[in-house]
Amino acid sequence: MNTLEKIQKNIENFSKSERKVAEVIIASPQTAIHSSIATLAKMADVSEPTVNRFCRRLDTKGFPDFKLHLAQSLANGTPYVNRNVEEHDSADAYTSKIFESTMACLDVAKNSIDAHQINRAVDLLTQAKKISFFGLGASASVAHDAQNKFFRFNIPIVCFNDIVMQRMSCINCTDGDVVVVISHTGRTKSLVDVANLAKENGATVIGITEKGSPLDKVCSLTITLDVPEDTDIYMPMASRVVQMTVIDVLATGFTLRRGPGFRENLKRVKEAIKDSRFNKESLT
Repeated sequence: MNTLEKIQKNIENFSKSERKVAEVIIASPQTAIHSSIATLAKMADVSEPTVNRFCRRLDTKGFPDFKLHLAQSLANGTPYVNRNVEEHDSADAYTSKIFESTMACLDVAKNSIDAHQINRAVDLLTQAKKISFFGLGASASVAHDAQNKFFRFNIPIVCFNDIVMQRMSCINCTDGDVVVVISHTGRTKSLVDVANLAKENGATVIGITEKGSPLDKVCSLTITLDVPEDTDIYMPMASRVVQMTVIDVLATGFTLRRGPGFRENLKRVKEAIKDSRFNKESLT
């Protein structure tokens, strides 16, 4: 996370006086960048040592260093590519930035995810008669990855990234079916419509999306994700990786919940595809 995101994320953890500083900065970060420590302290109605303590809480060396990090937070990066990447970055620079920003987003998601939501989702998936995975755009690739993971679990699996096919599939849903709808923003109108249609026909709908989004509000259960990536402006990157990690978590929970006997089935699947690969020993 950049400095501004850290402030927004941790505002509830600040002391009362530190929160005053945070609120002033969030309200007008550009003003904070061009203010002296005395001016910012006066705006927040706190002492200058409080401002310094606030800056150190954010892993900066003091107020000047904090202002530098805050200014970097407001940089737009390269629109339609990535917020953290600049136009003239070298291969070494943008490679490092993409890896670091993705790892940071994964860490944020890990710390914000609700284990109760995961546990309940695993309950529903293990009891399902049929599981469908739907996504559009970048989330379509996540839905296909989910199909690949769950296809080996000896249960009917459906995956469509065509909205007409998604609607037709939902019309044929029945009680006992589970539909997993994946969307980073949760604001894709057609996916919200699909979720509603699935529920109307008796299916349980699990959303993997942003908390409070339109999709979140219509799902039977939502695994809410806190991923600081604005895909309205930038190319979906970290959000897609986080979604795939959640699919891995659900697949793992499904396997563990089914017990040792079920894993024998997975062993048979592995054995069945062994001949499709070169033997490791033969390559040495």
